[in-house]
Amino acid sequence: MSPSLVIAPDSFKGSLAALDVAAALAEGWRSVRPDDDITLLPQADGGEGTLDAIEAAVPEAIRHEVGPVSGPDGKPTSGVWLELPGRIAVVELAQMSGLPMMDTLDPLGASTYGLGEVIRAAVESGAQRVVIGLGGSASTDGGAGALAALGLRQADGSELPLGGAALRTIGGLDRSDLLAAPAGGVVLLSDVDAPLLGPSGAAAVFGPQKGATPQQVEQLDAALTHFASLLGDGAEVPGSGAAGGAGYGFIAAWGAEVEPGADYLAELSGLPGAIASADLLLTGEGRFDATSGTGKLVGQLIGLAERHDARIGIVAGQVTAQPVSSDGTPLWSAALVDLAGSVGAAIAEPARWLREAGAAAARALGE
Repeated sequence: MSPSLVIAPDSFKGSLAALDVAAALAEGWRSVRPDDDITLLPQADGGEGTLDAIEAAVPEAIRHEVGPVSGPDGKPTSGVWLELPGRIAVVELAQMSGLPMMDTLDPLGASTYGLGEVIRAAVESGAQRVVIGLGGSASTDGGAGALAALGLRQADGSELPLGGAALRTIGGLDRSDLLAAPAGGVVLLSDVDAPLLGPSGAAAVFGPQKGATPQQVEQLDAALTHFASLLGDGAEVPGSGAAGGAGYGFIAAWGAEVEPGADYLAELSGLPGAIASADLLLTGEGRFDATSGTGKLVGQLIGLAERHDARIGIVAGQVTAQPVSSDGTPLWSAALVDLAGSVGAAIAEPARWLREAGAAAARALGE
């Protein structure tokens, strides 16, 4: 009897969307085992690719274009939000405030202002609940830029200065013009549980990825500390440090709640039920490393597959840590850089090497 297979990868950030990754893996698998039952359920964890994954999972979803809005460096960019049944708006921070959008890294000055512009457009269009995918942020501004676009001002009525470093200059806050949170609440999808401040916080852990030097990390952490003293409670909430502290801004200003992005998307797409009736799960991401098991998508899906006794295969652009099951048993994996022979070759033709990986997975796991 042919095994049933669920292919549920994350996007390969900066390379291919999750749907394209899943399609390439399926094509490779079918080249070896054409008769197997394959279900494609592209996933996301709140970061890049969240809108695409939800749109693929919800046939009734409507995509709304907004723009131009302000990119993380202030340059105009397009904004998008997704309308789900029940007047739910989904916004992906990475889409208009993401790190890949920066021509030159600016850890002190990058902003989430465009995120707030898109959220305002969604709420003013009638959204009663907002779901915000956090991840891939270019900034460490505590969400201040987004809140500025939503009407938060300095105590003297002037605009909030943009960028994380500028938070230190704020003398006080005026919420009188801040757009009210939607009646149905605000949900933050996050793949990290970092708090806002300190050695495990937004600046210390994620600032270097955005170009921050050790001195700039200290500067940003001090600025976020000052901002939190003005905006209010929430800095200790797990996930408040997500997306450069944007999670904190919405927790403190709008009473937002944090949910694991991978779990939210999995439930929305029906992934648990699909895996429960499948023999195999093939998942993956751009880079599998030691952090992949700390709330990120692939780690979450490994646990889900284990609970349903499904065999597991992992494909990634690079694999720098051996994927293992909960009992430490090594899992089958393939790295595109190994198949292609170099990072450059893998990046140049990701779909080709994903097809090769899919074929390798079929040969190794298909019996």
